[in-house]
Amino acid sequence: MLYLKKIIPFVLVIWLMPALVVAQQNAGQQQPAQSREDLERRKKELQHEIDEANAQLQETKKSTKESLGQLRALRDKITLRSKLINSINDEINFINGDINTANRDVTTLRKDLDTLKAQYAQLVVYAYKNRSAYDMMNFVFSASSFNDAVKRFQYLKQYREYRRRQADNIVSTQALLNKKIQHLENQRVKRGDALKTEEDQRATLEADKKEKDEVLTKLKGREKELVQDINQRKKDAQKVQVAIRNVIRREIEEARRKAMEEEAARKKAAEEKKRRDEEARKAAAAAAAAERARAAAAEKANNASSATNNTPAPVEKPAEKPVERPVEKPVEKPAPPAPAPTRSENVLEATPEALALSESFEANRGKLPWPVDAGNIIEHFGIHQHAVMEHITVPTDGIVIATTKGGPVKSIFEGEVKSVVVMPGMGYMIIIRHGQYFTTYVRLQNTRVKKGDFVKTGQVIGTASVNDIENTGEVELQIWKGVTKQNPEQWIRRR
Repeated sequence: MLYLKKIIPFVLVIWLMPALVVAQQNAGQQQPAQSREDLERRKKELQHEIDEANAQLQETKKSTKESLGQLRALRDKITLRSKLINSINDEINFINGDINTANRDVTTLRKDLDTLKAQYAQLVVYAYKNRSAYDMMNFVFSASSFNDAVKRFQYLKQYREYRRRQADNIVSTQALLNKKIQHLENQRVKRGDALKTEEDQRATLEADKKEKDEVLTKLKGREKELVQDINQRKKDAQKVQVAIRNVIRREIEEARRKAMEEEAARKKAAEEKKRRDEEARKAAAAAAAAERARAAAAEKANNASSATNNTPAPVEKPAEKPVERPVEKPVEKPAPPAPAPTRSENVLEATPEALALSESFEANRGKLPWPVDAGNIIEHFGIHQHAVMEHITVPTDGIVIATTKGGPVKSIFEGEVKSVVVMPGMGYMIIIRHGQYFTTYVRLQNTRVKKGDFVKTGQVIGTASVNDIENTGEVELQIWKGVTKQNPEQWIRRR
């Protein structure tokens, strides 16, 4: 019994130790993998945008003098590179946290390994001191009953198994410790690489800022030229807006005229039906009167025939009053239920096709494709400060996209082409109707559609014009809901 009391503490320690080791392993393996993936994905996206901005800058540099395009490209690069540096700093902070966690895991595993080795040494020493087979057999056969002997034998068997598992735990813990140490070294190397990348990006950022300041200084020296360009763009924008509003008003008037004609046709058809019903009722009444007259004449003829045959005259009966039939009252039909609330009536949605187009267009808000395959927005919707002269505000009715010179321009949604016109100094303008919505494509070099064509989503309708000063292609996209301007960036999908 004394032998059993000595074994139980060792059994409990060995029984609990694997659970502690497993808990340490799980704690060491828990890492916010999703955060790491997000950081890597964001870094790749920013680097791709920086490459696009750099390509745009190289195109604008082919011009003989500085331009707003160069300034915009440099500012875009600076903004994107600053975001990239912030992303790298987030990655460094993440790696530092990972290194701290790995350090704690290594320290804990080393303590666990020392504890396991010490306990295993105690087991080995105890087993050596009690290695006599006689003591083991005496422990089993000194039991008070057969069941007690079986239990003692099972304890001894478990004791040997626990010793084997203790040795396995030491080996696995040592392997895990080595793995953690290697991971720690890898994280330190990665942190060094990230710090070097951040240092390089900061140096490039400073060079971009210096180049931006130089371009800005040279552009400010051409203030008179820039003011003339601003005034000309404002005049061009007003012409475009007038042309768009004229097309939309014409469509509204045409839709209203068609609606009035359809309403007049419905009223005329109703009146014609009412007239035909009245004529049919009168004809039925006349036919009924003629039928009654014919019946009366036939009865009178029968009476005269009976008198000539010397038959006793029938006793005259008092004339019977005609039976008054109850007038059938029209059955009152129950009043139809009140219609469910619907969208406000709009003359541009008078037809089922126009309504379906409007609803489909609205359902794709934020998911509409870009009108070009590649490009970036260089002028945003609304009133904003000029890139050089910040005291001057510049209104934009849509968004201006810099793209490949002569690149294809596509319809962002299906609809009917309502106007294809040439805007002096701006190239072609195409207006496409989508129910009560209109998309306008300005600054096109040429067109591939004509008024009245029905286009599909993604269909090429023309090519982007060329900005000779900035050596890039340009296209302007505007979206209107009736006569109200919309922000296209809220309708097209984000890149």
